Amino acid sequence: MARTLATFYAFGGAAGLLMVADIEPGGRRTVLAVFCCAALVTAAAVARWGARGPRWFFHAAVGAATFLIAGAVLLAPHPITSMAAATLVTFIVVDAHFFFSPRLALAHLVVAIVTITVALLLSGVGPGTTLGFDLMLASVGIVIRQLVALASSASLDPLTGLSNRRGFDSALDELMSEASRTGDALSAVLIDVDHFKSVNDTYGHEEGDRVLRRVADVWRREVPAGAFLARHGGDEFSLLLPGVTGNAALALVRRVCAIDPAISLSCGIAQYRPGDSASQLMRSADRALYDAKTLGRGRAELFVDGSPARAEGSWAPRLR
Repeated sequence: MARTLATFYAFGGAAGLLMVADIEPGGRRTVLAVFCCAALVTAAAVARWGARGPRWFFHAAVGAATFLIAGAVLLAPHPITSMAAATLVTFIVVDAHFFFSPRLALAHLVVAIVTITVALLLSGVGPGTTLGFDLMLASVGIVIRQLVALASSASLDPLTGLSNRRGFDSALDELMSEASRTGDALSAVLIDVDHFKSVNDTYGHEEGDRVLRRVADVWRREVPAGAFLARHGGDEFSLLLPGVTGNAALALVRRVCAIDPAISLSCGIAQYRPGDSASQLMRSADRALYDAKTLGRGRAELFVDGSPARAEGSWAPRLR
């Protein structure tokens, strides 16, 4: 999200400066140049710190871009330049429909269309041309939403609604790259449902599916913002915790597993160490998971400095 938003701000600011070059010197040209420079500064700030920003920050940045573009449309000296400036709002439509929920993306689209429509009409652009431009924006939003839905379905587990292994691998590469660049902590957790085969054999696959959905629902609700939860395959789930140390991840795992004591889970936890590859990190988590099962299941093991550091006690009774 941060990279895409920074890219749009950077290219929007650069495109605006090229338009400014064709405007006669004066107050309007100066203000437009300030707008464009502000966009470039915002792009640099988002690229540097945006990945750590809360969700509302991205909504605010997209909304601010809408009014920044509307201001540029109003300040443009003639209708042709106004239309050229208005085309930048397609960046907003793409960004909103790519990263936000359908309802929020629609809200951004409506605000963008209404704001730009008013700005174009006040700038002397004809109503027919303006409405045609609005239809183009709406079509871009619809197509982007359809493409996002298709892409998302390829990375989603149909049973739990979580990301699948493909989505997890993509997130792992991205979060590890970020941790390597910033030096922030990153922990990986493998979660395995104990005696899952017995559940399927005794109660049937429908009951097994219900157990998996229960696990997914609890963890999805309890993990912190920014965490990435996936169904790793079969009865195994995986969790990435950016900014969380191994010990903190262990405490989190204990707390979440205690919420539903009817299901026993074994968990392996590993903290990213500088120089680790994605496969090394997950092998460490898998080794910790193996030790958790060997030591009796229904417990967590934290892999530290080449050996698992055992977590005392068990935090979840066996599946009943």
